[in-house]
Amino acid sequence: MARRHKPRRGSLGYWPRKRAPHIVPRISTWPAGPAKPHLEGFAGYKVGMTHAIMVDYRKRSTTAGQEVTIPVTVIETPPLKVAAVRIYRKTPIGKVVSGELWAKELDPHLERRLTLPNEPPSEEKIKAFDKVQGEDLRLVVHTQPHLVTGVPSKDPDVFEVGVSGEKLDERRKWAVDLLGQELKIGDFAREGEMVDVVAVTRGKGFQGHTKRFHVKLQPHKNSKHRRMIGTLGPHNPSYVTYRIPQAGQMGYHRRTEYNKRILKIVDDPNYRVNPAGGFLHYGLVRNTSVLLHGTIPGPSKRLIRLRLPIRFHGGLEKVDLRYFSTESKRGA
Repeated sequence: MARRHKPRRGSLGYWPRKRAPHIVPRISTWPAGPAKPHLEGFAGYKVGMTHAIMVDYRKRSTTAGQEVTIPVTVIETPPLKVAAVRIYRKTPIGKVVSGELWAKELDPHLERRLTLPNEPPSEEKIKAFDKVQGEDLRLVVHTQPHLVTGVPSKDPDVFEVGVSGEKLDERRKWAVDLLGQELKIGDFAREGEMVDVVAVTRGKGFQGHTKRFHVKLQPHKNSKHRRMIGTLGPHNPSYVTYRIPQAGQMGYHRRTEYNKRILKIVDDPNYRVNPAGGFLHYGLVRNTSVLLHGTIPGPSKRLIRLRLPIRFHGGLEKVDLRYFSTESKRGA
């Protein structure tokens, strides 16, 4: 008799399925980027979704060159502020900070998140930082949620952003000049480019076997339960392995979506983005916003981090966006 076999339920590519350690996602890998110093990341707040009509730019698509209706995600991207510069050196246990330099004038809103230095850096510290050696350089930036009306929290989020470049001295000089300055989305990417999106997904709490792993229901002859797995595994080894689909946390996981096309960067106040009545669960967009092709993880108001594409080797595509829907999302 043939052996019955079926593929396992649920991918082990995302494991363990536990809650993300922080609502601000961490980016551990940065792409090589251009040879000259360039910002490799940005951040914004997820607003919501709508639809648009554009000329299909995908050359291998069956509708290439034709008008198609696509889903669009709106991200509000107020400027980021540069608080510090860090240089890392490689050690047998990983990267370690070999030197950092803070801005002379820091945003007072930053006190809501961390303890600020007592005094601005002296000339001796600045000269000493110019001599620090290392292999990697990062910018310490923070958001400005007080500029956004759709997000209730006004505590800025602090995180690191990579800086591309071949020579450390060029990257250091470029980064030091940015201390205390604001970074805009235009300093990171242009319209028609690809970006990676990193975010924490919508949390769904503790869920059972069937909803979490989509296992089949037990037959009606089962005398106890239907929404459960048939076995916890063999007798040997005499313990339950992690491969067994069981109940547990579902959602609120850190996930990365690769290769999302920037359709438009809206910094013109005359270009209407807000639908009639505002976006559901968010409100009105009052700052520069980005229109991305497709969906991204997380609910509205969630902080979304953007990164230069790490798995894309194409070029810039001209996007012909012909219609952007601003109809009411409230059914009015």
